[in-house]
Amino acid sequence: MTELVRLIREGASVDALGDYLDALPSTRREEEVTTLRRGEQAELFDIAADAAPIRLGHFVPEAAPPLRPVHHAGRNTIATLAHFQRFQKRFARPTEGADRLIGYNASNAWFIKPGYFVAYETDGRDEWERRGGVVVDYHQIPGGDVPRGWPDVVPNSQGLQRLVYLNTRDFMRRVSTHVSIGRASREDAKGDLLLDYWFTLCRRERDSSTENE
Repeated sequence: MTELVRLIREGASVDALGDYLDALPSTRREEEVTTLRRGEQAELFDIAADAAPIRLGHFVPEAAPPLRPVHHAGRNTIATLAHFQRFQKRFARPTEGADRLIGYNASNAWFIKPGYFVAYETDGRDEWERRGGVVVDYHQIPGGDVPRGWPDVVPNSQGLQRLVYLNTRDFMRRVSTHVSIGRASREDAKGDLLLDYWFTLCRRERDSSTENE
């Protein structure tokens, strides 16, 4: 059992979890965050409700220029082999519009790609604000330039990716300086309903501008 798992199971506060994660070396932090399983991720999402609302600057630091990719290593809780639960969310600031980010999912499930999205803060939407400070919205896709090396932009209604991304959103909460936790929702005739799928993200500190694999 990792120390992070122990802290979550003991009901540590989000501040205590953040202090622990911030003190770790980057490789150890990513390792601990991306080994959390479904139950631990669900608990972490609930704990993170007490954190200050997450902001776009968590995903792409404000100093980053437009179209400079920032990678977040992740693990989801979709019922599949652990290898296919590992992925990256890759974010960038668009050339126009400071109130949003663009991005896509780089997944080990090579047959379900690319899952483009637009991310923005949930301020002014009461129900969404309670879910998380930032929403990753798959109803929207980038309308302008994307970073060099990124895949072609296609709608999430196209191909096998529609089974994962069509009509979905991810609501994000802050855990620490580098770590966030998300929960998915799907919109249908009954409304936008939260799903029992969670995922962790850990922002990588190194320059992602040439990291396109």
